[in-house]
Amino acid sequence: MLSLGVIGRVSICALQLTPHPLHLSCSCRMCRLVGFDVTQRISPKAVEEVTLKDCQYTLEHMRAFGMYNYLHLDPWYQDSVLFVDCKGRVLNFTVTLDTVLGKPIEVFRLATEWNKRENRVCPSLSLTSATWAALSDGAGRLYLLRTSKRGESTHLKWEPLFTEDFGEPFIVLHSVAHVQAGAHTLEVLLLRIIKDHQETTGSGYSVTLEWLTVANTTAQGVEKNYEVKKRRLLQGKSAPHYAAVTPRGDGLMVASERPFAFTHVDGQPLQPVSDEQAMEVEKADPVYFWQQTPDDITASVRLPEGVTKDAIQFRLTADTISLGVQGFAPLLEGQLYASVDPEASAWILRDEKSLEVTLQKRTEGPMWPELVMGDRRGEHVMSDEQAALIHERLTHLTSEDLHTNPDLDKPACNSQELEDCDGYPEDTSSLMHFDGESLKATQVVNLGGHQYLFTVTVDPAQMPCLCLRHDVDALLWQPRPDRPADMWEHVATFNALGYVQASKRDKKFSTCAPNFSYASLCECLRRAFIYRQPSPVDGVLFNRKQGRQVGQVAKQQVASLDSDKAVLGFRATDERLFALTSRNLFVLKVNNN
Repeated sequence: MLSLGVIGRVSICALQLTPHPLHLSCSCRMCRLVGFDVTQRISPKAVEEVTLKDCQYTLEHMRAFGMYNYLHLDPWYQDSVLFVDCKGRVLNFTVTLDTVLGKPIEVFRLATEWNKRENRVCPSLSLTSATWAALSDGAGRLYLLRTSKRGESTHLKWEPLFTEDFGEPFIVLHSVAHVQAGAHTLEVLLLRIIKDHQETTGSGYSVTLEWLTVANTTAQGVEKNYEVKKRRLLQGKSAPHYAAVTPRGDGLMVASERPFAFTHVDGQPLQPVSDEQAMEVEKADPVYFWQQTPDDITASVRLPEGVTKDAIQFRLTADTISLGVQGFAPLLEGQLYASVDPEASAWILRDEKSLEVTLQKRTEGPMWPELVMGDRRGEHVMSDEQAALIHERLTHLTSEDLHTNPDLDKPACNSQELEDCDGYPEDTSSLMHFDGESLKATQVVNLGGHQYLFTVTVDPAQMPCLCLRHDVDALLWQPRPDRPADMWEHVATFNALGYVQASKRDKKFSTCAPNFSYASLCECLRRAFIYRQPSPVDGVLFNRKQGRQVGQVAKQQVASLDSDKAVLGFRATDERLFALTSRNLFVLKVNNN
């Protein structure tokens, strides 16, 4: 049994900034503060918050740009944090000793006049790999930078190997690097909010995701030359909660309140599927029929006329099936919903008209919702016994009477007695996986009332994780695009965090440590909340209401930032929390191990 305890407030010392760079450390045991002023008497601010213009008034503008996290943690070198200052300099800070930050190092500077364009958005940075980064100036220009190994060469300047002005301002959501066909390739995902003049309802704005593939076009040993090889545009009506490219660059995942769809490829519009065409596909005769029991699967596949046994091409493994006729496209092919036993499975030809396949389930009991993942050409046939069993299990949920208790004058639930943090968002979100070749959604998950909380990178070699609220808890999910049957893996749970965070009306940022030891919330001003995972108690502790002994206690801490400026950035490592304002960078020592 768990209990949530509050162990007090952690205060941070105040340090007065000077016009010159200053590096001081606080003597507090639980936290440290380093103050700096990199403006060198030009401006009293180090980080310039780009406020939204009058024309950027929609909720999507606020979600995408108004709540942007200006501070960037290097997932390959967790002792380093970066941000773009008001002079267009990318500054790198590295923890040198416990909570002492080294001198800020300028690794790159944006072109002059970068901040003069009207309706610009905040500069954005995505650390693509251990040696590459993608940078947007917020005014429409994209930089792809070779950084060398940042942990070993933090003093080296970053080298721009690709730059292009795309016109409309955007932010960089995500980027990855990989090798494709022997060429070094970078996948970059950009977000824009543009005025849609054809839209006559709503705000008139649409959200656009542009997926760029930039590759090295020169031979090995020759000076590198990077060019855009492919451009893909997706369009939607809401700013995505989560958007990331798969590590191999062969897919895209998007979580949003309203669905996205591909509209253009390399500047050419895609032909949308008409309603009539969609209905024709739905009305098409099934290619195969299948039944199941708790032990096995039986599928009947229609064959062309005159097919003999010798023309059958059949291959079965524990997780995949391929069935076809020589000279024809495969009739049934793909990833099975679950594993089977190939040795106990068999097939037989029925009257040269159909092929009957019997698959032995490796795990007895669970019923499959589909035979082959993503294949909609088959029809599941339910036996009379299965239909009767399902009807019997659902009987207690139904009643023949419209009102079984007419004397009941009070509803079962009084909505006025619910607290604000008990409510769920009215709009439901969906999580979609798009295939990079077909540009079609291969997996769609309705998130329902599972409120999106935050995104965090746990393993830089994998896609970023997304955290969702499940009842009162917060669950962290790791996308696994290489597992079509189990694409999202539950990797951590933060007990009661879903309930607690909903009560924080001034919450701006949320995150967690990559090792899941704690989660943290940050308000717009001053305060940061640290929620540690349950740990064994030293003594004997009993629950006062239930009388049962409590074995573990989850602890909460509150840190007060000595600043009256808005928090612009917030990041967490296994040992430290970093909070950025326009004039200060706060470093909180969270774990000593």
